[in-house]
Order: sequence, then structure tokens, then C-alpha cells
Amino acid sequence: MKLNPGLDLRQFFKLTTRERSDWINPFCMAVLALFGVFFIYSAQLASSQHQWLMQIAWLTLGSILYLATSLLDYRLWLKYAHWVYLAAIALLIAVLIPGVGSVKMGAQRWLDFGPASFQPSELGKFAVLVTTASILTGNRLGTVRDSLQVLVKLALAVGFPMLLIVAEPDLGSALVIAPMVFAMLYVSNLSLRFFAGALGVFALLIGIVALDVWRYANFLEENNLSPTQDRGAYEQHSWVPLRDYQRNRVLAFALPDKIDPMGIGWNQRQSLISVGSGGLFGKGWTEGTQAKLGYLPRSVAHNDFIFSVIAEEKGFLGSIAVIGVFGVLLWNGIRIAGLARDRFGMLLAIGVTALMSVHIFVNIAMTIGLVPVKGIPLPFISYGGTFVLSCCLLQGLVQSVYRFRRDF
Repeated sequence: MKLNPGLDLRQFFKLTTRERSDWINPFCMAVLALFGVFFIYSAQLASSQHQWLMQIAWLTLGSILYLATSLLDYRLWLKYAHWVYLAAIALLIAVLIPGVGSVKMGAQRWLDFGPASFQPSELGKFAVLVTTASILTGNRLGTVRDSLQVLVKLALAVGFPMLLIVAEPDLGSALVIAPMVFAMLYVSNLSLRFFAGALGVFALLIGIVALDVWRYANFLEENNLSPTQDRGAYEQHSWVPLRDYQRNRVLAFALPDKIDPMGIGWNQRQSLISVGSGGLFGKGWTEGTQAKLGYLPRSVAHNDFIFSVIAEEKGFLGSIAVIGVFGVLLWNGIRIAGLARDRFGMLLAIGVTALMSVHIFVNIAMTIGLVPVKGIPLPFISYGGTFVLSCCLLQGLVQSVYRFRRDF
């Protein structure tokens, strides 16, 4: 018997509950969410804020969204992929309209709905995932020449929302989309020549950015300016679409002792102290001093730099435990992709796993000084409403792929 969108709801739930669910997926999510709540509480212990309570509320809503998504046949997303894409584009355009999008810390990334706010870039990631899987499901790839028409269609479908996200600006959210799409192309058996060419283009872009940042450093020196005094003067004359605060982050990473270590590079420097001071076993929960005393700023300790708090209070062993749980979650996503009943399900599971992998790697690498600081949160642990809901939605898709891996 095949499941179809018109199936009676009572019959639907009877069938889905009879089908065995994957318990690795929700178990890992629950463990990571508990880590998040406890260490958000610890990071804000010395402040009057209680965002750990809000995190519980978001996780509760996320659990409902996860359950609903996991019970929904993932093949319905193939049918309505274009509507999801159009809705995401409409919201990404709306957030850029003056007076509609909310401006915070110099970026126009949020739509405010009373006490809560929504970040359309998270829906943009989901829309790109579903749309990419939809395009690749309907088209077989081979050599670059044979696949050129599909690649052009995919480039347009992916490029437009990425440009809108960059315009906010939210470079971090835009950058995590590309590895997800490349992972889906790789498992679609696209010629390796394409990836070799893409690697060359990536190297060229890195070179252009490096040259631009070097010219920016010279501009500051010639005009006797510090990075905090520049206030966008250089970006008006550069054809590279970067904001000066983004150039400052690269400079603080490349030359931490020379470029304003007490300003732009402060967060990452204090993060390194937090991680290093934790030792093997850590100082103990709520006993960390970097966030408590404000050296690791309270504005970032509970979100982008939450891993630093964990490392200080639970040490190397606690950090490895968190990374281990993430590893199990990612391995399980790849396992479910291999069990998928069709190409669309496989691509969804791979796309979600790749997206999560980039978030985890970049966030942790940022806190230990391996990459420049980017506003990329840690799944299920960092504080954030829209991001928590997005992670639950994406993992609900993976659970749906497992649940409907064969006909009922």
C-alpha cells in the first residue's frame, strides 16, 4: 500500500506509528539541547538575563515542529518545492525593505513579530536544500558538458537567495549553503572535473580577498587609522563586496597582535583563554570565570561562543563528549541517506548532514582560533529562536526519510 497526500489522518498515524522510528537522531538532539540549556544558564549566571528559559521555550516549539515534520512524508516537499522556494525569496526580499526588516548591530536580518523575531535566512537554507534536491532528483548528472544545463539552472536557483542573504549582510549564513550544495552534487555523481574547477575558483576568490584585505591594511596605515576608526571609509572605494567590519575580522585573525587586539580581536582572544584554562576536566559547571567576569562578552558567550564556556567548565573531556555526540548525529545522517528509498530522500539527508557539519566545524574552529570569527551558531546548543527551529525542522526531515524508507 502506498502512502499518498489524501490518506485519512487516522490511517496515516496508524501506519506511521507501526513503522519503527530511528532513536539515534532524537537522542543526540536531546543530549545536545540539554548541554545548551545548562551552559546558556551558566554563561549568563552573573547577568540579569534568563535566556535559558527562552531556549527551553524554543526547544519545546522545535520538538513539536520536529515531530510534525518527521510524521510528514518527505516526498511532499518534492511536490511543493517551488512554493517553499518562492516563500523564502519573498521573505528574504521583505527583510531588506527599509522599515520592514529590523536592523540590529548594523545588519538588517530580522523580521520582528512583537516580542519574537524571525530570521528569513534560515528559511532560505531550507528552501535551497529542498530546491536543490528537487532539481537533482529530476536530472541525472554525468560529465560537466552533459550536465551544463542542469548546473546553470541550479546556479540560478541557489545564487539568488545567497545574494539576498549577503545583502543583509549575513555572510556566514550564505557561506554555509555552498558546501551543502556541493555535497549534494558530489553524491549525484557529477564529474570530478567540476569540483577541480570549483576548487580553482575558490582559491582565486581567496586570493582576491587576501589582496583586498592587504590593501585595506595599507589604507589604515597610510591614513593613520585603527580598524575601529575606519567606519566604512575603505569599502566605498573597493569593488570587493565586503564590509569593513568583515575585513577587520580577517585582520584580527591574521595579525592578532598588530591589529587592535583589545578591540576587534578581543572575543576570539578571550575564547582561546577560556578553552585553554579548562584543562582536562574543567573548572566545573557555573565555575567558569571568563563569561562570569565579562572578559568573554555576555553578548556572545551564550550563542556564538557557547563552546568556549563548555570547554572552560568541562575541560577537554567535556568538549570531546560534545563533539562525539555531534559525530554520532552526523554519522547517523549519512547512514539514513544510505537507507533512503529514493534519490530525493538520499539528497535531503546528505544535504542536512553537510549543512550541520559546516555549522559545527566553523563554530568550533572559530572558538579555538583556526578560522576568523563568523556569526555561525552551534546546532542545538547556541541560543537562538529561528536557528533552533531550523535545526529541528532539518532533523525532522532526516527522521522522515528514515520513517518512509520503504512502502507501507
